[in-house]
Amino acid sequence: MPGFLTTHVLDTSRGAPAAGLALELFRLEGGTRARIATAVTNADGRTDGPILPEAEFATGTYELVFHAGDWLRAAGLAGAEPLFLDIVPIRFGMAEADHYHVPLLLSPFGYSTYRGS
Repeated sequence: MPGFLTTHVLDTSRGAPAAGLALELFRLEGGTRARIATAVTNADGRTDGPILPEAEFATGTYELVFHAGDWLRAAGLAGAEPLFLDIVPIRFGMAEADHYHVPLLLSPFGYSTYRGS
């Protein structure tokens, strides 16, 4: 199976997809952190295609950075400044060519993630 990376962002405070949330993907290697992709979630809380498609997939350590604070402000969920959550980084490894799905379950005061399918 070829490798690729996807995500899905859900607003757990409203039980709905988090549409319009900006994110970045970085590859970490040898002490460097290189941005390799940017995306914005669609109406379903997903990106329109894989964040890291098959043609660009490589095993290694990565970091997805979700711009949660900007999204929370735009959605009217931010509350007082400074926000409890603003930038949400998730660092993870991809050890083999496979489908890696890294969802983000988000609310103004917490988040969780897991390796999905």
